[in-house]
Amino acid sequence: MKRNILITLYLAGSMIIAGCNKYLDVTPKSQLSESQMFESEVGFQQALMGIYSQMASRSLYGDNQSMGFVSALAQNYSVSGAGAPLAEARALNYTSQQVINYTTAIWSASYTAIAGVNNIISNADENRTMFTGNNYGMIKGEALALRAFLHFELLRLFGPEYTLGKDQKAIPYRMTVDQYSQIPATTAEVVKLALDDLAAAANLLVKVDPIVSGSPNRRIKMNYYAVKALEARVRLYIGDNAGAAAAAHDVVDAGKFPFVTASAASQTMGSRDRLYITEQVFCLRVPNIKDWAEVSYFRFNGSTSVKLTQSDANFKSLYEAGTGGTGATDLRYRFLIEQDGGAPFPSKFWQTYQFSTMDSNRLDQLVPVIRLSEMYYILAEVAATPQEGVGYLNKVRVARALAELPASITATTLQNEITKEYQKEFYAEGQWFYYYKRKKMVRMRFMTKDIPLSKYVLPIPPSELEFNPNYN
Repeated sequence: MKRNILITLYLAGSMIIAGCNKYLDVTPKSQLSESQMFESEVGFQQALMGIYSQMASRSLYGDNQSMGFVSALAQNYSVSGAGAPLAEARALNYTSQQVINYTTAIWSASYTAIAGVNNIISNADENRTMFTGNNYGMIKGEALALRAFLHFELLRLFGPEYTLGKDQKAIPYRMTVDQYSQIPATTAEVVKLALDDLAAAANLLVKVDPIVSGSPNRRIKMNYYAVKALEARVRLYIGDNAGAAAAAHDVVDAGKFPFVTASAASQTMGSRDRLYITEQVFCLRVPNIKDWAEVSYFRFNGSTSVKLTQSDANFKSLYEAGTGGTGATDLRYRFLIEQDGGAPFPSKFWQTYQFSTMDSNRLDQLVPVIRLSEMYYILAEVAATPQEGVGYLNKVRVARALAELPASITATTLQNEITKEYQKEFYAEGQWFYYYKRKKMVRMRFMTKDIPLSKYVLPIPPSELEFNPNYN
């Protein structure tokens, strides 16, 4: 029976189903029935844009899964004042209402977006003869890849580390739109389903995505190279080093994402490329990011104790820029740690771009999701020898105005340098927590004590457990 599901133009699928597996009670001002939404190619495109809009919301990559909640879990910030944002997250107090609110928002918004992509996929297949040109391959390819991406991000947060719990129940991998609870897939099953979706997406997009032939900017969409980059990330997660290297090479060797120039990274305030846009393999446009990135997080506004930052000493330690350090020339330290109100702040999300330009070419309003540098870090980590690995790591170091590490480097030192690079590169981007989890690190940077590895597995939200009895 044809489902009569309401879909808005802006948040396709946003009222279909939440993580607690019940319909959301949403009455948008402007709405279309499912049959109306999917009766034209334009409708499919609007539905897909709705998914990106959902992903760019504060519940997901506009805040919680980038600069906000997940970064706080990884101790990116020193927040201690009364009423300071994310204090309970930084304390890893998973039973606190603050943390439960964050995890519930992430879970619900993610499965809402997943329901939306599932609706797009099923309707695209049912209406395939409607599509002209390359539109079927583009729309279905992006939707399949987004389904894999969203599930894998949930797995990284709520599932066990792969080598310790690949056969344990993790999260549901939803491929249909319905109101029923679903038995959670194991960690290994989630990975297999995600890789299957990525393979299908790549097979579609490699034939039709304009970015493959060097056409329009597709960084703010789940493009073909973003699919391969995500595959590299997933394969590294499960220890498939050869597969991770092959996928990472697909991205690096394409030459589509050149490193930022020192000139662009060091421009005056109004024209500085703070997010290294040319290196973004996949990013999201967040037009209203200033409302929280500056108002609540990364500007002085009267006090540092209620803002998301670190001490000057900690920033110097992070970037090895103190006395006797080697990082004083690092572009990330020189131009992305800046003073405001007499205190240091991370400035990569400061919205200072002043020139009139097309949205696709703006240097702000972006949240990085997958960077070129991650591909080089993967290649460095899985290389057959430390000498090969350091060559890949040095590519990023040189691009950041750092000296090359010697070819005589040991395997242990190389791994330590990779860890330091992850910390420097992905500060305030939500990636530290997942790196620590994958590497089973019992001491996070800026923490004064060890933690049990169980702290890297966030509890399934109570709302999901209430409506889905299948986790036991």
